[in-house]
Amino acid sequence: MMEPVKRATISDVAEHAGVSRAAVSKVLRDAYGVSPAMRTKVEESIALLNYRPLALARGMRGSSYTLGVFLVDLSNSFFSVLVEGIRDVAEELGYQVLIGQARQGLDAQKKLIEAMVDRRMDGLLLIAPFGPNEELEKLGRTIPVVVLGRHGPADYFDTVASDDIAGSALIVDHLVALGHRRISMLANTVPESEPGMPQTVRRYGYDLAMEKHGLAEWIDHIPGRWGYESGLAAGRSIAERPPSKRPTALHGGADVAALGAFTSLFEAGINVPSDMSLVGYDNVPSAGLPPIGLTTVDQSGVQMGRQAAELLLSRIEGRRESEHLLVQPRLIVRKTTAEPAAR
Repeated sequence: MMEPVKRATISDVAEHAGVSRAAVSKVLRDAYGVSPAMRTKVEESIALLNYRPLALARGMRGSSYTLGVFLVDLSNSFFSVLVEGIRDVAEELGYQVLIGQARQGLDAQKKLIEAMVDRRMDGLLLIAPFGPNEELEKLGRTIPVVVLGRHGPADYFDTVASDDIAGSALIVDHLVALGHRRISMLANTVPESEPGMPQTVRRYGYDLAMEKHGLAEWIDHIPGRWGYESGLAAGRSIAERPPSKRPTALHGGADVAALGAFTSLFEAGINVPSDMSLVGYDNVPSAGLPPIGLTTVDQSGVQMGRQAAELLLSRIEGRRESEHLLVQPRLIVRKTTAEPAAR
């Protein structure tokens, strides 16, 4: 049985012609500023490789060369890191990126996504959307879709996510190695999450790691949302506990929540890390500022964004098989973790 022939991509054409992908995109779109020599070189490579982009056919029918990015929380600076990676790839290929932010709630999310589809965007990148997989599968049947943050599987859309089980294990392993046993977690529990959402998988990874170390009795999910205000509230709730009932270390769930908890613990006179160790997740730019020095899990946000954009553009070009990428996280140890103080 003959092996199926791999379909040529825009990257294959660029490599064959010895030009950038942006140059190939300009030729395909008949954009201004392409020299006759460049056009001839690219068109020869297209013919030799038998490159047949669906994007070109769609362009003849009025493609917008626009990618829509949907997100629900502008306060989480990790999302801006993802968008940076998306934009880099999109601009290389002559696409514009338009960002839409919806209020909390499934109705607001659905209306914004429908508005992006109505405006004939060529594909959508959805950052940690809420709602059941069935709705996303339905959307993926009508337009190319890549979802960041949520884990697969899926039939009609692609996913890019951090290996959140491994990331939580990195946090718990690090804290246990320092001598901690009472390790709590700021758990994003509002609204109720679907199985593949990062807050669900990250919490499950925390539970597994605690059980692995024989610390199941100390599993403690502090409810809330992964936002700064919710982090503040979680820190206050910890400070209100009697000292003997407080954790000695905290898995912050996400940097934005961990930084909120850091603030309210400081205001309550609880010192990080001498009184309580704190670990975030995301490695947002502010986490590395010297006055903060937050120990955190890095999940290569720019690279995640780039990978998501690459997947979406290959979907636009005609790929139909779903792909699900897991980014391997790494722990960045800074100033907010230390051995527990003697009780």
